[in-house]
Amino acid sequence: MLGTLAILTTANVLNNRVAPRLAPLTSATATVALIGLARRSGLSWRELGFERGRRGALLGAALTLGGVVPVYAVGVVWPRTRPLFLDKRALSLSRARLAEEILLQVPIGTVLLEEVGFRGVVHGLVARSHGRAAATAVSSALFGLWHVLPALDMARANSALSGETFIADNQNSAVRRAVGAVAGTVVATAAAGVLLCALRRRGGLLAPAMLHTATNSLGFFAARIARRLTR
Repeated sequence: MLGTLAILTTANVLNNRVAPRLAPLTSATATVALIGLARRSGLSWRELGFERGRRGALLGAALTLGGVVPVYAVGVVWPRTRPLFLDKRALSLSRARLAEEILLQVPIGTVLLEEVGFRGVVHGLVARSHGRAAATAVSSALFGLWHVLPALDMARANSALSGETFIADNQNSAVRRAVGAVAGTVVATAAAGVLLCALRRRGGLLAPAMLHTATNSLGFFAARIARRLTR
C-alpha cells in the first residue's frame, strides 16, 4: 500500500505543479506501475475492476445522458449558479488546447489514473484485507485529498470562488473563501468517490470512468456556454 500511495503522490505533484501538460504521459506511466504492484500483490483483474465491460458502458452512457447533461444545463441556465462555471482555465483555452483537454488530458491525464488508482488498486487492496465498506471509505477519502492541489488552482481561477467579483471584500475574506472552496472540493470529491465506488461494483471500472470523463469534459463546454449567457 505504501508503494501505491507513493506513486499516486508523485503523480499528483507532477501533474499539478511540475509538468501539467505531460499529465497523460505521467498518468499512463503511473497507471502501469500501479497495476504492476497490484498484480504482484496477488490482486486479480476482477478485483481491480476490469470486468462487466458491456454493462459498464451502458450504465456510463445512461448516467451521462440522464444525469450529467441535464445537471450542467440547469446549472448554466440558472443565474445563481452560472458564475460557478466561469473558470478562467477553461475559458482561456484555444480550440486546439480545448481539443487536447477533451481528447487527451481528461481521459488519459486524469480519469485513467484516478479510476485505476483509487477505484481499482486502492479499493482492491483494502477490500482484500478489510472488506468492501472499508475499501470504499479509504479510497474515497484519499480521492478527496487528491484534489487539494487542483482545488487551490480552481479557487484562484474562478472569480466566483476567489472573491475577485467582490471588490469591497478585503484580502482575509478572499482567503477564507478560497479555503472554504478547497475544503468543499475535498468533501465533494470524497462523496463523489463513494458514488463512483458504487458504480464500480455494478459496472466495473468502465462505468465510473465514463461518468468521470463526461463530467470533466462537458465542464469545458459548460464554461463557454456560461460565458455567452453572461454577456
